[in-house]
Amino acid sequence: MAHHFANGIPTHLLMWQRVREYAVPLSMIETATARRAAGDWAGACAAARIDVDLDLRAVRDRHGTDLATRLRADLRRLAPDLLRWHMPRIAPDGWLRPGLTLSLARYRRSGAGSLHLVVRTPPAWADAGQRMSLSLWQESGNSLRGRPGHHPHPHPDRRFRLDLHRHLWDAGRSGELARRCDGGSDSSWAVVRWAAEAETLLRAEGRPRGAFTVRLGARSRAVLELVAPDDSHAPTFRPLREALPPQEVAALPVLPEAAARVLPDLELVRAGLVAVERLHPLVAAALTACGSVAAHDSEPAAAPGDPHRVECRGEVHRIALRGGVLTAIDHDPAQLRREELLVALGGPGLPCLRAIDTAHRNPEALPAVRERLGHGDVAGALAVVEGLLGPAAVLRDGPLREELESAAARRIDHGLFRSGLVTTHPAAGAAAGGDAAGAGRTEPAHRPRIDRRMPHAMRLKRSSRGRPRTGLAG
Repeated sequence: MAHHFANGIPTHLLMWQRVREYAVPLSMIETATARRAAGDWAGACAAARIDVDLDLRAVRDRHGTDLATRLRADLRRLAPDLLRWHMPRIAPDGWLRPGLTLSLARYRRSGAGSLHLVVRTPPAWADAGQRMSLSLWQESGNSLRGRPGHHPHPHPDRRFRLDLHRHLWDAGRSGELARRCDGGSDSSWAVVRWAAEAETLLRAEGRPRGAFTVRLGARSRAVLELVAPDDSHAPTFRPLREALPPQEVAALPVLPEAAARVLPDLELVRAGLVAVERLHPLVAAALTACGSVAAHDSEPAAAPGDPHRVECRGEVHRIALRGGVLTAIDHDPAQLRREELLVALGGPGLPCLRAIDTAHRNPEALPAVRERLGHGDVAGALAVVEGLLGPAAVLRDGPLREELESAAARRIDHGLFRSGLVTTHPAAGAAAGGDAAGAGRTEPAHRPRIDRRMPHAMRLKRSSRGRPRTGLAG
């Protein structure tokens, strides 16, 4: 699949660059690592914003001590921050792929269907906070607990699976990353690894050899065949000689995305978009140890910047934090009070006061705040705001406040989804002629509720009593 380019850089790499900067902050990695090292796997999951929907006692009582022991061992090896680092994401924002169930480990049982340790992402309408959940799934289709029953896609996805790639979530096997991540070329497709990865895939499916598919795009897939090893005892593949009906092609094993593509981190480092020291510590250690990338000396931390400087009445004045708020420090407090009163009465404000007002309503750091909120890093977003405006600041109306309020409101949708009180998008029932539960409203003219993702200006038009009935005003 071809990627579009922006300034010579593929857009998918620009997306991954933002993901690596905002999606898994260093504070999350440090906290989750410390708790995992102490044996607190549940605490590590909480630090990585992963909800645990399984009970080891219930697993032992229902499936036996042996399976519970194997599951507990995997949970202790789980690095939830590393799992979040490698989770599938979608363009253009790089958020977690919504409505996904992904298998981490498979536990085979004699005379019964296998159990899978799975991680789930909520649907797009309830993805506030970018949280995930950890659960068990039975191949018979019944989950261990009833909570995931309202998930839109409770079955593990064949295209996205990590049970064959434990190095992407198992801290004890992260060193295998370099050996299984490089495609050996400038392409994003790891073609040189397809044969070995297909052999692993077919062996897991109980097939020594056979056909498999690789998804190349939304409507394109390659149908390949794994053949006997060559003289070097390495498996090879070739295009399938005879064409198969679409139904048979759909039933073939699918090479997981983790095996089909080159690791995004490797592409980012080679393109010079991310320094290896900025990668996840386990990823950086694996790539450096095997020589896939070269380590460089870390750049010294940037010194705190000078106060903001504003040209005010023919002079250059400073704006800085004083007493926990952003203040024009070159003006007398009494003068500032008089000027604020003048502004409240409708008069023109000092340039310094206008600069402070702009910083409260629409600061330059708003894109960074928006990125952190989108990836669920509320603490990081608030830290940026406090570093800009001070911990004692009172937010004023404007884009910054709207972003913070929208992020807080959308978390309610996620809570309703987690609790099972709302299992589908609240507007889905109205679009189908009923409410979210599939019954109730039948009026075809019923307007669905205003989505919190809707831009603020449009929300005002939709919610205004005086809006035109024939269309939205420009």
